[in-house]
Amino acid sequence: MPADNYDAVIVGAGPAGLAAALELGRAGATVALVDEAPELGGQFFRRRSAAVAAQHGDYRPAGSRLIADVRAAGVHCLTDTLVWGVEDGTLWTSRTDTGTVASIQGRATLLAPGAFERSVPFPGWTLPGVCTPGCALHFATLDRIKVGDRVVIAGSGPFLLPVAVALLELGTSVVGLFELGTPYRPSIRALRSTAHPARVRELASYLLVLRRHGVKIRQGSRVVAAHGRERVETVTVASINRPNPPVLEELAVDALCVGYGFRPSVELARLMGCECSADAATGDLLPVTDGFGRTSKSDVFVAGEVMGIAGVQAALNRGRLAAYGMLVQLGQTPPATRVALARWRARRLDAFARLTAELFPIPAWLYKAIPDDTLVCRCESVAAGELRSAAGLGWNDLQATKGFTRAGMGPCQGRECGNTVASLVADASGSPGGPGAFPARMPLKPIPYPRLSGNEPPEPSSVGRAE
Repeated sequence: MPADNYDAVIVGAGPAGLAAALELGRAGATVALVDEAPELGGQFFRRRSAAVAAQHGDYRPAGSRLIADVRAAGVHCLTDTLVWGVEDGTLWTSRTDTGTVASIQGRATLLAPGAFERSVPFPGWTLPGVCTPGCALHFATLDRIKVGDRVVIAGSGPFLLPVAVALLELGTSVVGLFELGTPYRPSIRALRSTAHPARVRELASYLLVLRRHGVKIRQGSRVVAAHGRERVETVTVASINRPNPPVLEELAVDALCVGYGFRPSVELARLMGCECSADAATGDLLPVTDGFGRTSKSDVFVAGEVMGIAGVQAALNRGRLAAYGMLVQLGQTPPATRVALARWRARRLDAFARLTAELFPIPAWLYKAIPDDTLVCRCESVAAGELRSAAGLGWNDLQATKGFTRAGMGPCQGRECGNTVASLVADASGSPGGPGAFPARMPLKPIPYPRLSGNEPPEPSSVGRAE
């Protein structure tokens, strides 16, 4: 099957992909922007449905303007299109609505797939009414739907603050916001944030809203369990800064939002053979790049959160920098002043990202504290104790434990449980290299198989179990 050829192919139509597409399109390059969602924008610039927008207005209009500019620049936008594999530099895609398989290739390729929310299992985390902060924010801002009337927000990271504010705006009672770390206490490290006044103003605006509604941030605390029959009814909160045993508190709720930041989506970069290394702060794998996002594969670039979690402004700037690097790859010379400005912004934004990682660390003991009977892999129903037992046999590394227990072999292919499985296995086996990662294999996500097989069965089926 012949591939569609472009100067540049961009995978991921979030802030980074859109920013890169706009720069490349305006420079006259032929660009294909590919995303599996039905609309451009990614998670951050995702737009409201027409009915909700008519009643409540556009959500993040800057995103709508950016999308309009990208289309006006002549970028070929391929939505509802999943990139699931690669062969000799050619990307394989599948239409999410029809299952049609096609190939696409560019003289330069940019990967901007974004990130996943980081979940750490605890007893009761599979109850209805328990969700991630990102899920709650999506419902509150895009659909104007409350996840509950009495909600606890917990985990770690600055992302918890805008989630709480969005829920309050809908009339939800935020029973408490429980931050694992102590980032808001005065410290030398926290004082470094004053070098980033725009970010400090944004933080202050959230804190003022929480204070006005009487919501207290309980630092050094975490949710250790959720309880309920048909849905979550109460949560148990523990103060981790108190002497053992920790002080426990029961709170009545009808929804619980728990998350520990985000993890970069590096599967496609790894599948394309890009060199990756473990981030010193989080342990997450990150592509090794130069200042323009060029990877160890000279014609493959990355941009956005796949380079490390840094926020929307960094994603936009990384997208522009990647576009400038790709223009050089295509034989053009980008404007020197714009390149210099983007590199200066990158230094500032990356410095703030490093500070954020220091203020909101994810400690290794968080995974060790998962009880043995807690479900870790929901797709294959594998509990933490099973993983520890398998890894403790002595000859089982991460991949052998995966095969032994089937953890990470379900439809999500380890996107949700992979970091937890790797951490539990590393701890139980005493791995000196720390947590590893499941290998990236095709197809990256489940895809309809009729077009691959040449058959059209009456009932749709799928392939995609990566083992």
